[in-house]
Amino acid sequence: MCPRRTGQPGRADRAGAIGGLAPALVVFHGTFVAGGGGEPVKRIGLLGGMSWESSVEYERVINREVQRRCGGVASADLVVRSLDFSVVEKLQATDRWSDAGELLAAEAALLERAGCEIIVLCTNTMHRVADVIEAAIGVSFIHIADATADAVRATDVTTVGLLGTRYTMEADFYAGRLRDRHGLDVVVPPAGQRDVVHRIIYDELVRGVVNDASRAQMLTVIEGLRDRGATGVIAGCTEIELLVRPHDVNGAYFPTAELHARAAVDAALASEG
Repeated sequence: MCPRRTGQPGRADRAGAIGGLAPALVVFHGTFVAGGGGEPVKRIGLLGGMSWESSVEYERVINREVQRRCGGVASADLVVRSLDFSVVEKLQATDRWSDAGELLAAEAALLERAGCEIIVLCTNTMHRVADVIEAAIGVSFIHIADATADAVRATDVTTVGLLGTRYTMEADFYAGRLRDRHGLDVVVPPAGQRDVVHRIIYDELVRGVVNDASRAQMLTVIEGLRDRGATGVIAGCTEIELLVRPHDVNGAYFPTAELHARAAVDAALASEG
């Protein structure tokens, strides 16, 4: 069933109309309700652009899933903040993670002020500063590693191979969370293959370049993870699943952007009671 609004419009955060139409952004202080008197539908804030190539997939998956569950022409109640990735990438490359955390925390707070009840950070790598973001907001933050781990634990997989940027594969913020909070064993590629994966992400995928040669390289890395004991593989960079699809992989494959987006829909449609 399609959601309906039960609240009233509040103050417009951004004044002005286009051609005499409604203001560009209006904050509602009510809730959407599924169908006639159903459950509340929460507003989702997407913090993306890192890179936009994968962020747009979040919108697609979330809207299609809401339409599937609610029927008709229903779509999600979304507020999207897409950042300039060149700014964020420079902070990554110069090891300025504290500055990156402050930037993303401020942007998440803006989404909260826009009425969002759920914040989704549309990138694996920047979950390195997830604690800073969570401390800056008073609404739900869905951690991508938790959403992924829930999907892994729904299978018989206990040892996962982790692919991602060098920052994700080599730091412990992601693999450590999978181990400590979810009881999973995690293996990563050796240094040379980590360099290959990182290069494909930054030189190709975030620029919209998808080619068969890089897919073959990535599949070789995946086979190496399986040789080292992984019975499932996590695409721990949201762009990787643009290159490697589930049908390309023999065995369990966990595309984090899709899993994260579906977890956001679960949270948005969940009953409070």
